[in-house]
Amino acid sequence: MRALPVGEDALLVEVSSGEEAQALHAELLRRRAEGSLAVGEIVPAARTVLLDGLSDPARLAAELTARALPPVPPRAGATVEVPVRYDGPDLADVAAHWGVPVPEVARIHAGTEFRVAFCGFAPGFGYLTGLPPRYGVPRRSTPRTAVPAGSVALAGPYTGVYPRSSPGGWQLIGTTDLVLWDHTRVPAALLSPGTRVRFVPVTAAGAAA
Repeated sequence: MRALPVGEDALLVEVSSGEEAQALHAELLRRRAEGSLAVGEIVPAARTVLLDGLSDPARLAAELTARALPPVPPRAGATVEVPVRYDGPDLADVAAHWGVPVPEVARIHAGTEFRVAFCGFAPGFGYLTGLPPRYGVPRRSTPRTAVPAGSVALAGPYTGVYPRSSPGGWQLIGTTDLVLWDHTRVPAALLSPGTRVRFVPVTAAGAAA
């Protein structure tokens, strides 16, 4: 673990894996909730966590680098269920990469409990982890100029849902009508770091498969 100063009152903490970043983020949230950490913002990413609004960044840096990280605790609260039609244009390519029949992709994906590791790219877009490493897939060699909103996609170790139409190079395996980002909703983002997520297969008519 390495803690780098950012300006006068922030730290960027680097760790060696996504799992360590999630564990650090969870531990920092716990400490803020119990009142032992005064911090403004805690922003996780793939292998970093940014802490902003610290009164003594140097002291916290020394403390963090001297302690071992606890495991990621279970997330309290309900699991967000995402109804999905497994009808994506890259479904066959993903099945071939995994070495399974096409229907097996939906079974494997829907049978996994995911966790939002961090958010980014676009408002409401969560990077979800949970699939075993053997199910990682490469990005498309040629990105699409427009990926429809609600597209359920895979890239590397992550699953994501496009909250709005945008260019993208992820492998599209399905679609959902769930609204991931709504600026009139509180909170606007349906998914936040640490949230547990399950994908629920539905038929074209919308009923659970």
